[in-house]
Amino acid sequence: MKPTPNPFIEGASMKRSPRTRLQRTRATRSPLKRSPLGVSAKPQGRPELPAIRDLAETILAAWRTNHQVTVFLVSHVPTAVWAARVPGAPRKTIRMLAGHLHNSRCMWLKTLGRPYGIPVPSGVDRRKVSRRQLIAALNRSSRGIEALLRLGCRCGGEVPASPAYVWRNLPLDVGHLLTYFVAHEGHHRGQIVLAARQIGSRLPAAVTAGLWQWTKRALE
Repeated sequence: MKPTPNPFIEGASMKRSPRTRLQRTRATRSPLKRSPLGVSAKPQGRPELPAIRDLAETILAAWRTNHQVTVFLVSHVPTAVWAARVPGAPRKTIRMLAGHLHNSRCMWLKTLGRPYGIPVPSGVDRRKVSRRQLIAALNRSSRGIEALLRLGCRCGGEVPASPAYVWRNLPLDVGHLLTYFVAHEGHHRGQIVLAARQIGSRLPAAVTAGLWQWTKRALE
């Protein structure tokens, strides 16, 4: 008499009926959804992701918001604070810190943009510029920075290095350029807020808080 195999002994195997194998095969298949026409459709999976926004538009929008934050601060600096000297740096005034923002933009446009036809605005006299004059100048230089970033986006995400760019400490891909420009302006905005506080003319909370309301600034 042939012994019955024990399924718990190593190496032993049990025969399965064709019906059992068919049931297991069906269980491992992905469930199909029947369409109204009776045709099997694709199995349901993850929802389709929304279309990715154009990188150039995202980069430019971020720069515009940063620009509006700078303009917001300049427009809300009181006249007495505007002409005040910076504590610890008697040769500098708060007006000069603000004017440097525009002149720095112009320097980068001259170095990186002029060789590719991007206009370079005139700088401002940091010792005499008024808030209204500076805001108008900042609007001009902001358009130039936009053109420079757009150039980089058109050139595969990187601004071509010009012969005038000898510093070479800043990567010229649009991500690094945008980050550098925003960080530079944020640094000097902080200096202006701190200097006003040090001279006893602390800026209103609505102004200092407004520097961080980027959603609101983006709509201006």
